Parts: sequence; C-alpha cells; structure tokens
Amino acid sequence: MAMARQESLRLTAAAARSMMVSSLGLDRPLRRRARKEDVLAAIRRMNVLQIDTIHVVARSPYLVLWSRLGEYQPAWLDELLGEGRLYEYWAHEASFLPIEDFALYRHRMLDPDGMGWKYSHDWKQAHHELVEHVRDELLRRGPLRSADFERRDGRKGGGWWSWKPEKRALETLFTLGEIMVARRDRFQRVYDLRERVLPSWDDAQLPPLADTERTLIGRAAIALGVATPRWLADYFRMPRRRAAAAVKALIADGTLCEVRVDGWPEPAYVHASNGARFAAANDGAIATTLTTVLSPFDPLVWERARARTVFDFDYALECYTPAAKRRYGYFVLPVLRRGRLVARLDAKAHRSTGSFEVKGFWLEDAVRPSASLWRDVGGAIARLAAWHETPAVVVRKVMPRAHLRALRRAVDEGAS
Repeated sequence: MAMARQESLRLTAAAARSMMVSSLGLDRPLRRRARKEDVLAAIRRMNVLQIDTIHVVARSPYLVLWSRLGEYQPAWLDELLGEGRLYEYWAHEASFLPIEDFALYRHRMLDPDGMGWKYSHDWKQAHHELVEHVRDELLRRGPLRSADFERRDGRKGGGWWSWKPEKRALETLFTLGEIMVARRDRFQRVYDLRERVLPSWDDAQLPPLADTERTLIGRAAIALGVATPRWLADYFRMPRRRAAAAVKALIADGTLCEVRVDGWPEPAYVHASNGARFAAANDGAIATTLTTVLSPFDPLVWERARARTVFDFDYALECYTPAAKRRYGYFVLPVLRRGRLVARLDAKAHRSTGSFEVKGFWLEDAVRPSASLWRDVGGAIARLAAWHETPAVVVRKVMPRAHLRALRRAVDEGAS
C-alpha cells in the first residue's frame, strides 16, 4: 500500500513510537524457533548490524539479533559471513551488511577522504612499503589474521590506539576496499584480497553516487519507519549536506512523505512503501507485545537525541566514562517492554560459573510498576541469562529499592 501525497499527514507520538519499533523488528517475538535464515532476514530488515567487541554480556551484534529472534545460535552469524552472504564495512560504524549491498558502500572505499580516523592518506604514504608487504603476504599466504603478523615494534597490544603497524596496514587496505573480511576466527577478523572474497564484483557495476545516497536514505526511512532528516543522515553516517540533498530529491519524487508527529519539534518523513504500517500505526493496530533487552548499539537506541524524542529516554553508554562519574554502570542495557523503553539493566554474564549478575536495575520514573510489568521484564532477563548459558540469575540492586523482591521473584518465575 503506497501513501497518498497529502499535506496533512499526522501521527500521535505513541503511533510514531509503535511504527519505529515495528519497522525495526521489535514489535513481537517470533512464533517459532529461530532459523539461520532469520538472522539474515533481521539484518536485511535493519540494513546494518553494528559491530562492537565489548562482551560483558554477549558481543553487541549477537545481542541485537537475540533481542529480535530470541534463542538462536550465534554461530549462524559467523557462518553467514564465511559463506559470503554478509560482509563487513563502515556503515553506521563497523558493521555486518548484506553482500548484495556492496555497491552501496563502494563509493566510500574509492573516495576515502571522508572516513575520518578510519583512514589516513598520510600514514599510508609514509608506510607504503609496509602496506605493500601486507598485501603481498595476503596474496602469497591466503587469508590472514592480524595475529599472523609478528609484532616488531616492541610495544604491547591494546586498543585501536596501540595497533601494531601491520594491523593498521590491514585496516587501511580494508577501508580502501582492497581487502575484505573473509570470515572471523573467535571474533578476530580474517582478511583476504577482495578479488578472492568477492570475485564477481566489477566497478563497472557501480551506480552513480547520487543514486546510491538516495537509496541509502530511502533504506534508512524504511528501517526507522518515521524519521527526521537528521536521523536519516545518521543511520548510515552520511554527510549531512549530501543527505539533505538526497532527502530533498526523495520528497520531490514522492518517495518520502512529510508527517507531523505530535510533540516532535520538526517534521518527519515516512517512506511511501510504508503506507500499510503508517495506517496501522494511526489506527492503533500495531501490537507491540515484545519485551526484551537491547544492546547499546541497537539501531533503536544508538542515537541519543532520537531516543529522547521518540521514547523520552535519555540514554548514554557509560563504558568510556570514568567510573566515578557513571550514573548507572559500565555497560547498561535498555529494556524494551511492549513498545516503550521502561528500564536500564547493568548486567554481567559470568560464564565460568554459569551465573548472570544483575548488578543494577533502574525503572524509569514515568513507568508505573505492576505485576504484568515485572512478569514481562523478569521473563526477558531469565531468557537472556539462559541464552548466555548462565541461568543462575543474581539480582543485587533495583531502583526504586522497594521493587527488589518483585524483580527477583519475576526472574525466578521466568526461569522456571
């Protein structure tokens, strides 16, 4: 159902929230056990699965999928990459992407000046011989990890700021699209030459940049359901000026329809193909029944201003904040209940002991506690712990404190 072009399309704030939750695949649980194809379908629905390596609980991409699929096998994601049905590149940030979308990011590879810290032309020129050596080693030896190159600079490993030169050379070639991630080995990237990973690609297939950017903005609009121009630009980290031009073109040809959302400070847009979901949201017919725990890098919450506007949820990841200045905790996870963000969960999976520690749980001030809320939230925590193979849940802190016993009881019931 396409949307008719009108000047007075409107949504209530609640309808816009339901539309976004539904568009991103977080409205209801699967009615059957997840399959490998569901992993690929979820990524295609979001268009992008952001990668992060922190694993206090599951690493982010696996958690984003669990939030939508429930119990599934994390190895399926690795297999899809190894089978060439996914690839990795810079989208929102480092991300898993459907292989059929390779053309959408090829312009970034061929013109890396806008890639920020991810690519340095000066560094590549200064280390030209090293870069060529790394490329030659891949040609000669086949797929390699960074660990397969001996560190010779005398420094110890650490974060990206202390990468060994060979690792930086690999990442430079990766950003330029000259090599790709062929697979992952215990979450470490295994690199190979692009022509071996994707032999079918020919740059003659590359569409014009303006067409690509309109496609990306359209994809962002479909994924988010309803979004402002700023949110559309952020989804794939497009330069705002070029994103604005793409938005303008899509408005002109009727692909994007302007919508006024009650309480939002600026106009938003809905993709014309999302007419059925728009109508359902307007009629209150989207059933948001899923309760789940989200990764900080879930597209529903990764933009702080959007989370505030849509959900009245002021959320910031605090793992890079000094411990003394943290308000909640190192790796706090939003809790989504039936289309609303109702709480924050600071958790840690102790895999060696099989225990899942709820270090802290904070109910949002505007949320009214009830037996059904605790049942939903407790069940989600219990399911998350079981999926981690850490089924013994220990709840240490709940705010407000009066609800500690209610959450403990709900988790126990959810686990039984």
